[in-house]
Amino acid sequence: MTFEELKLTRQFIRATEDAGYERPSPIQERAIPPIRSGQDVIGIAQTGTGKTAAFLLPTLQKLKFPQGLDPRAVVLAPTKELVLQIHQEAVNFARYTELRCLALYGGIGYQDQLAAAQAGQDLLIATPGRFLEIYQRGGFNPKKITTVILDEADRMMDMGFMPQLRLVQELIPSKRQNLLFSATFPERVQRLADEFLLWPTRVEATPESTPVATVKQFQAALPNVNTKLHYLKHLLTEQFPEARVMVFVREKDQAELIGRALDESLRSSVRTIHSNKGQNSRINAMELFRDGSIRCLVSTDVASRGIDVPETSVVINFSVPRDPHDYVHRIGRTGRAFRDGVAITLVDPSEGYALERIVELTQTPIDLLELPAGLPIEETPRWEKQAQARTIDGEMRKRDPNYKGAFHEKKKKSAKANRPAKKGNRPPKPKRG
Repeated sequence: MTFEELKLTRQFIRATEDAGYERPSPIQERAIPPIRSGQDVIGIAQTGTGKTAAFLLPTLQKLKFPQGLDPRAVVLAPTKELVLQIHQEAVNFARYTELRCLALYGGIGYQDQLAAAQAGQDLLIATPGRFLEIYQRGGFNPKKITTVILDEADRMMDMGFMPQLRLVQELIPSKRQNLLFSATFPERVQRLADEFLLWPTRVEATPESTPVATVKQFQAALPNVNTKLHYLKHLLTEQFPEARVMVFVREKDQAELIGRALDESLRSSVRTIHSNKGQNSRINAMELFRDGSIRCLVSTDVASRGIDVPETSVVINFSVPRDPHDYVHRIGRTGRAFRDGVAITLVDPSEGYALERIVELTQTPIDLLELPAGLPIEETPRWEKQAQARTIDGEMRKRDPNYKGAFHEKKKKSAKANRPAKKGNRPPKPKRG
């Protein structure tokens, strides 16, 4: 199928050609026709398969040309990075039109965004909180909005945006087109769809939670954090010395630790991004990574949805995500636009259960890598052994509510050893004198 067969107008076909699209992707083939016809649509597709274009192209074509000061369509996304990515794509697709697109996101002052909104916009791309803030300050009248798009809906639910989404729903007209796009579709997203969409058409490019086929997946069994760091440095300097790499961790402190550890090995070609970083710092790190000035980006999951750098060829999970859906999004940062990619997950003894959940969700085996000869294997410190044991105990309790845990058994044995002997078993007291 071609974009002409999808009945896109010439200016948008030219924009897709400029963007390097040779033909529509499966999600674009399935989603664009019902969106063009005005239906509510649920779109399920892997990251990196063109789902942003699947909702932007028909929406922009429906807007046609600038009209008035108030927006007529809005895309709501969970993170600033994702808002900026979608906005850039919208600007690129609208380049042969006069349509006005504005990004609204927090972390910076609202004055410039408020002035831009008041000057007149056709399409807003916003985080829910900043959308409401600019509206409350008189930035626009939402009563002209006829299309609402929720992108990365699963992440919105994870981040607790439901109250803001309900407020947005109250502000905009009830007669509108609703589109919901996500890479995964857990039960909480189904509830969101039931509340926001009316008789939606569901389109899927691939089965839900299926990783991108062009990404080769591997795992490496390592005993502790320090050994993981040795192996990470080996991967970056020996196995993939020229590759653009993203490293994912669960916690902000761990991101900073890894960033500092890699800084010397990569000669300052590494940056970290997480929620404690300032907005300008995060945007700057993203731009440096996108233009190739740095080749390694260490990130928490908060930023995993807003990174669209097709040149990213390797993703390394330094820690296994607790939610298997996050794994799908992490490795979706590589293998984008049908390129080949590699995803390597570093697994310590306490993370095996989390990896099992990932394999169960994705229905895709993850091959075990052989560790390189000479890799330093550090001894696991006592505090880390205890943390791993607590994690394993927690996992075991989930599977068996009656499981008492290794610490319980150890405490029980210790108490038994220290318990005084029964009277009948006590040795006779020595006689005085």
